[in-house]
Amino acid sequence: MLQAASIAALPGIRHAFFTRNGGVSQGVYDSLNGGVGSSDAPEHVAENRARMALALGVAPERFLTLYQIHSPDVVVVNEPWAADSRPRADALVTRVPELAIGVSTADCGPLLFADSEARVIGAAHAGWRGAFTGIIEATIAAMEKLGASRDTIAVALGPTIRQPNYEVGPEFVARFVAADIDNTRFFTDAEREGHAMFDLTGYIASRVEQAGIVNFEDLGLCTYAEPERFFSFRRATHQSEPDYGRHINAIALHE
Repeated sequence: MLQAASIAALPGIRHAFFTRNGGVSQGVYDSLNGGVGSSDAPEHVAENRARMALALGVAPERFLTLYQIHSPDVVVVNEPWAADSRPRADALVTRVPELAIGVSTADCGPLLFADSEARVIGAAHAGWRGAFTGIIEATIAAMEKLGASRDTIAVALGPTIRQPNYEVGPEFVARFVAADIDNTRFFTDAEREGHAMFDLTGYIASRVEQAGIVNFEDLGLCTYAEPERFFSFRRATHQSEPDYGRHINAIALHE
C-alpha cells in the first residue's frame, strides 16, 4: 500500500492507497481487487477487503465504500452499513473512530482528506465528471459541517491516470472551456487530429487550491503507466480485457 507523507504524519489517523498487489484474486483481477462491482469471485473480493481492513486497523464490517455514480454527492457516515445497501454517492466524511471510509478507483482520482485537530476525515472519488461538478468542494463543505477547517485539512491525491495517457475528444474539451476559458491550460494536442490530452490531476489540484486548501500532496503516480502496480480501466479497454480490478483508497480515525 502507498501513503501520503502529509497524512501519515498526522496523529490518530491511518490511511492507504492500496495497489493491485497483495491479494488473492486471479486473472485480470490479480491480485488485490477490492471492487464489489466487478465480476471477480465475491469470496476473493471479500478476502481482499478484509486484508485492507486489517491494514487500517478496523473490522471488515467497518470498512466502508460506496456505490459510485460520478456525482458531487457526499455521505456523512455515522455507522456501518451492509454491503448490499451501499449509498449512491462519490464521497464520504466522518468523525466516528474505528471506521475506515474509502473510494474505489481504476484511473479516476482518489482523494483522502484529514483534519487531525477537528478529528474529521473524508474520501472522494474524483473522476473528470465528479471534479467538474464539485465533488471536491462538496467534500470539504461536509467536513466543515462536522467541525473541520480549510486551514487545517490535509488532502492527498493517490494514483490517477496522467495526461500522457488520457486522450479525450473535442466535445470533452469544449465542455471544460465553456465552463472556464482558463481550463485550456489542462489540455495539450494529441496525435489524433481534433483530440487532446487531458491533465486530470492538474485540474483536481487546481480545484483543491481554489477551495482554499493549502496542505495538498500529489503522489505523482499514473495508473495506466504501471500495469504491475495498478489497475486501469482505460488500459483494460485498450487491451480488450473483459473487466478490470479496482483499487480501494481509504482512511480511518483511531483513538
